[in-house]
Amino acid sequence: MTNLIHEANAIFANDRFAVKTCGAAIDSITEEQTVCSMAITEDHLNAVGTLMGGAIFTLADFTFAVASNFHKDITVSVDSHISFLGVAKGDKIIARSRCIKEGRNTCFYEIAVSDNLGNAVALVNITGFIKRKA
Repeated sequence: MTNLIHEANAIFANDRFAVKTCGAAIDSITEEQTVCSMAITEDHLNAVGTLMGGAIFTLADFTFAVASNFHKDITVSVDSHISFLGVAKGDKIIARSRCIKEGRNTCFYEIAVSDNLGNAVALVNITGFIKRKA
């Protein structure tokens, strides 16, 4: 584990719902992209036995939090849109962030979620508000 991932994991371990309850993990972090994943367990399934949309969104939101806050000013989500593209068929989902625009007070990220077999699961667009340090 690289020093950056170790440092990010130490900081974002405080995101208890995503990390402890859901099992989200930071896989890689660079200036251009953050990759997080979550193993799919029975606790993540809905009544018909497929991955619950809330679990998918939790991983995407966590990925946005890491990408937009690690070594940066505090950023919070102000608007999110999720498009479900397909059913996860693997045993893990993976979210990859891409910063589309970062301005003075707002930012816009795209989070692509797929399973570990390469199937597209969801696309999430998140607008964040950047709280600049005084």
